[in-house]
Amino acid sequence: MSPARQISRDVFPFLRVHTDGTVERYAGTDSVPAGFDPETGVLSKDIVISSSTNLSARIYRPKSVPEGRKIPVVVYYHGGAFIVASPAEPMYHHGLNRLVREAEVVAVSVDYRLAPENPLPAAYEDSWAALEWLAGGGGKVDEPWLREYADFERVFLAGDSAGANIIHHLALRRCRSSLAVKIHGLVMIHPYFWGKDPIGLEKADGARKAMVDNWWTFVCPSNEGCDDPYINPFVGGAPPSAEELGCQRVAIFVAERDILCDRGKAYYRSLARSEGQNGKVRVELVETKGEDHIFHLFNPDCEAAAGLFDSWASFINHE
Repeated sequence: MSPARQISRDVFPFLRVHTDGTVERYAGTDSVPAGFDPETGVLSKDIVISSSTNLSARIYRPKSVPEGRKIPVVVYYHGGAFIVASPAEPMYHHGLNRLVREAEVVAVSVDYRLAPENPLPAAYEDSWAALEWLAGGGGKVDEPWLREYADFERVFLAGDSAGANIIHHLALRRCRSSLAVKIHGLVMIHPYFWGKDPIGLEKADGARKAMVDNWWTFVCPSNEGCDDPYINPFVGGAPPSAEELGCQRVAIFVAERDILCDRGKAYYRSLARSEGQNGKVRVELVETKGEDHIFHLFNPDCEAAAGLFDSWASFINHE
């Protein structure tokens, strides 16, 4: 390898950066086109939200929706540690097809910009811009599938890993803003929260703790490190209350063997304590035993994945 192509930073298992500035991703780069999925009977297409930032999304709907019927909206933010993946990656595309079939929803999967080419907070700003776009005109956004099928009284934000982190911050920001969109619920799957001091599983697995440390300090090289408020919701004062998220219901999914599991449980406990103060917000924890991070996407045919998608759909359609 020539000196110009030496590795300056290895962010396993996602990418490496060379000394000449080039970024070489070795995960999350595959893609499949939008269109009709015969297995689920779901239609999808790619749309542009903002040409100025190249912000786009992949939107999904069931092929058949009874005339005049409005169905819930799920705005989805994918994972990938803020550095890999997209709505077109096969596991995310197939996962959204499955959700739309099982929950009978319209889904908008947001293609936010990735680090390091677009350092944080670009991903958060893109994600907020997508929510502003959805809220435009009080639900009269210029997208035919949303105009025809979307019930803007039942809007859910959902995401896995980094995407779950994103919706935490979106919910807080929306609650403090005048944005005219009502968020009915949040679905946070294996949320990417972290911290400098190890807890739970992190104490017994120093190698994985160091790996996740490396992910975060790569995308957000701040003075706070892994205690930056973007990644650690427990710094900078009291943890958020359920009411501060500005929605009626929150579902937090964790996996027993996931290094992030204990952070997700701590986040749930914080919300659950505040839930009892006013009774306005219902917070649920769903733990999958014997599984690891985003197992439902890596192994979608397993029994545990079926259970996760069923719980997710039930949460959305619960009255």
